[in-house]
Amino acid sequence: MKSMVRYMKLYWHFFAAQVKVMTEYWVDFIIGFMSVFFIQFTSVYFIKVVFDHIDVLNGWTFYEILFIYGIASTGRSIHQIFFDNLWLVGRDYIRTGNFDRLLIRPLNPLFHLIADKVQQDGVGNLVLGTILLGISMNHLAFDWGFWDIVLLIVMVISSGLIYSGINLFFVTFSFWMVDSFPLMQTAFNVSQFARYPLTIYSKPIRIILTWVVPYGFTSFYPATLFTGHKNYTTLALITPAVAAIICVIAYGFWIIGLRAYTSTGN
Repeated sequence: MKSMVRYMKLYWHFFAAQVKVMTEYWVDFIIGFMSVFFIQFTSVYFIKVVFDHIDVLNGWTFYEILFIYGIASTGRSIHQIFFDNLWLVGRDYIRTGNFDRLLIRPLNPLFHLIADKVQQDGVGNLVLGTILLGISMNHLAFDWGFWDIVLLIVMVISSGLIYSGINLFFVTFSFWMVDSFPLMQTAFNVSQFARYPLTIYSKPIRIILTWVVPYGFTSFYPATLFTGHKNYTTLALITPAVAAIICVIAYGFWIIGLRAYTSTGN
């Protein structure tokens, strides 16, 4: 317990230092925020264009798909803001030998790696995702109560942890490959499919997005709890458990990779 409190306090110091750096470069922050915001907005606008010509897509309305997209964007923003440094493990830490710096300090190396960076660009995803959720929630045939909002927040946090856990799993290959960025990029690109109802895809793709690279739990399955699509209630409710399992597996694999690490000086 004391160790957890210590790490929480340490992370706050790391986070505060990163925020001070960001406030020194407001133009960079605004450009990063706006670029991410507008890139994601173009995808949403494309969905709007499609629904200008149809009313329903395989049983899903425009606002239901907007709700799925909103959960995906807010979940991804958690990963992007707090865990974005995972993308740089191979290029900026292992390849350069900078990873040794994390190993000689009295901190968990993974914690130090994560705390080393706060990605301000993720704020764009967070703002857009929140806006999309707010708009779509007003158009869903769902009677929102306090505990429903709490459940939605739990699902969004679980979504962020799933994104981060999957990324951690694939970045661990860097301990053997030096830089596993192509693997990470390939896996992350698969998540684009989960921004839309999985029912529009073929069965093999649905299986992959549920049981192989489970991005379906980052948006689609949680969304079904609030959109009236009751066929996936069980899968939706186990989303937090899926997030926990993925994080445990990814961290266990990370520990194995850490034991295999050899410095560039060896």
